[in-house]
Amino acid sequence: MARNSTNEYNDLYDRNIICLEVPGKVEYRNVVVRAVSIACKLAIPAGHHPGTCGDDLRIALVSAVGEAYNNIASHGYAGRKAGWVQLRIVRRLRRLRVELRDTGASFDPTQVPPPDLASLPESGLGIFVMRAMVDELSYVPGCPNLLILVKYLGGEIESELGPTSNGATEIGQPAIDGQLVHDDRLT
Repeated sequence: MARNSTNEYNDLYDRNIICLEVPGKVEYRNVVVRAVSIACKLAIPAGHHPGTCGDDLRIALVSAVGEAYNNIASHGYAGRKAGWVQLRIVRRLRRLRVELRDTGASFDPTQVPPPDLASLPESGLGIFVMRAMVDELSYVPGCPNLLILVKYLGGEIESELGPTSNGATEIGQPAIDGQLVHDDRLT
């Protein structure tokens, strides 16, 4: 019996692509961004581009995850022994969901002001870059902290959770204790 190619595609790619745990040190950034780059290649098989060019997807997610990892290693573990960073990349329907978990210091991303780009700042662009590169972003402080970055693969897509009462769009509540922090400047 022949399999439906659409169902076969969804069955094959609606699952975890990569799970990885590395020390929360800047030296391991390259391992994390290479894993993201490979996941992007796997998410869009050759000859099947549902709307977003594979290179654009890879550039956006590698940039966002690279910034996130730098923030974890440089700020989350600043002044303390570096713990671990867990990376989980999931292909869901027409999106890639990247989760970064760490046990570093928590922070409130809604309190990070937009940078003054006219002054050409040398630092303080991490959250700004992440917001610019992904379609959805959420953060849950706690132990572990959880950062979720979602990039759409093309076409009309609804948020994983849908609109909220304040008009922001949130990603579904993670299966850990803590409050979901969503910055409605992201949407």
